[in-house]
Amino acid sequence: MRGAGPATGRRELMLGAAALGVAAGAGLWSRSARAAGTLKVGTYGGYFKDSFDEHIYPDFTRESGIEVESVAEPTGEAWLVQLQTAAKAGQAPADVSMMAQVARLKGENAKLWATLDEAKLPNAKNLHEHFVHRYPDGGISGIGAVSWYVTLATNTEAYPEAPTSWKAFWEEDNAGQLGLMALASNSFLLEITAKTWFGSTDVLADEAGVQKVMDKLAELVPNVQLWWRDEGQFQQALEAGEIPMGEYYHDVTGLAASKGKPVRSTFPAEGGVLDSGSWCVVNTSPAIAEAHTFIDYMCRPDIQAKLARRVGTAPTVKRELTDLTSEEFAAVGSDIPPILPRYELYVEKDEWISQKWSELIAG
Repeated sequence: MRGAGPATGRRELMLGAAALGVAAGAGLWSRSARAAGTLKVGTYGGYFKDSFDEHIYPDFTRESGIEVESVAEPTGEAWLVQLQTAAKAGQAPADVSMMAQVARLKGENAKLWATLDEAKLPNAKNLHEHFVHRYPDGGISGIGAVSWYVTLATNTEAYPEAPTSWKAFWEEDNAGQLGLMALASNSFLLEITAKTWFGSTDVLADEAGVQKVMDKLAELVPNVQLWWRDEGQFQQALEAGEIPMGEYYHDVTGLAASKGKPVRSTFPAEGGVLDSGSWCVVNTSPAIAEAHTFIDYMCRPDIQAKLARRVGTAPTVKRELTDLTSEEFAAVGSDIPPILPRYELYVEKDEWISQKWSELIAG
């Protein structure tokens, strides 16, 4: 996940403070006793958790009769480590957890997640297929919870006309103008480059293809002024026009624009990058039935629309099933087919990609 800084953006608030999550998780393992009909749900801490506590859990409890014990997760893969450690002792710090995709895949490889019963998730049919994650045998290992877009952000004073393609990152006129995320695994610049210059992300299927893409990506390095880890730092520089172009979060950029900041978010012709978090149920959970009820509830179009309005996330369900207005949907998403991250790259070839990235891109 992203590192915190003194100027914290809304995305950082959504993903929460690691220290809060670790403290919250540490005290849970010893409490094995619980009342019947309760469910421990882990989400990213801070603003994100607060929004679920206020807008989601109370209505779910009123409708289902299931009490929710809200758990703040630490960022990054620290929560996965906690879940794995607890599972070895037959415990569950949370029954349902919102997992980033690389952590979800690592948990899947370790068989940490309970296989979900598709018959008990009738609302899962509302989701785009890429949000229904499966084990090799076809069993469901996770369900898309929320999603958000990374788009092409520009300062409107420096760029009166919005760029139409990610190719703008490579243009000579933009030398020293870019702010890009520092890591291969969260910038998704490999996927952006593949879609923009090679037609699709299929080229990333093997090391030879990844090398081609990385060589092309290396061509834009002279245009980069900042490889950022702290989103607040980039947001301030974008708003001030000091770093007038880069990749950023669509909803955060839109929020800044609505407050009069000279910034815009553009979905390039090749699409924005659609990142997400997924619901996974640890296999040591004593509340499997309640977990199914909760996940199915979260797959409802009205609940996904509520998240779009209240939390600023893009719906995981098909847009036409929601009652979001065109303006409400545009605030969180786009009808342009998205660039989908190839998360498996950052699990299967993590060390190799990190080494190449350091050598060629952001060393």
